[in-house]
Amino acid sequence: MTYFAKLDADNMVIFVTQGREEDDGREDALCERTGDVYRQTSYSTHGGIHYTDGEPSKDQTKAFRFNYAGIGHTYDENRDAFIPPQPYASWVLDEDTCLWEAPIAYPAEGMHTWDEQAGDWVEVPDETV
Repeated sequence: MTYFAKLDADNMVIFVTQGREEDDGREDALCERTGDVYRQTSYSTHGGIHYTDGEPSKDQTKAFRFNYAGIGHTYDENRDAFIPPQPYASWVLDEDTCLWEAPIAYPAEGMHTWDEQAGDWVEVPDETV
């Protein structure tokens, strides 16, 4: 299947749709036909890696635009990548994956949530999980 993200004037994704198979790789034709700006996106690509059945694909040439586009994502023309919204002001963009990273690694044990004010992961009590 082929998927396309519709972009607004700021390159923000406002809509994602399944395209016709004959549109695969033909963004310009879709844009011309509709009068809107679309960029193709790969449902199976996340963090710059293409997946098949939940495992990294043997053929990574299928990895396309770093991440599957979602509403609110931004298409970065320079990186040719879809970037999700920044979840917290302190998180930084990983240039290799085009995903946001916390300034402190996620703890190895237990369930945690990010506390922006504390600038750290806070453990979630078992009874709330």
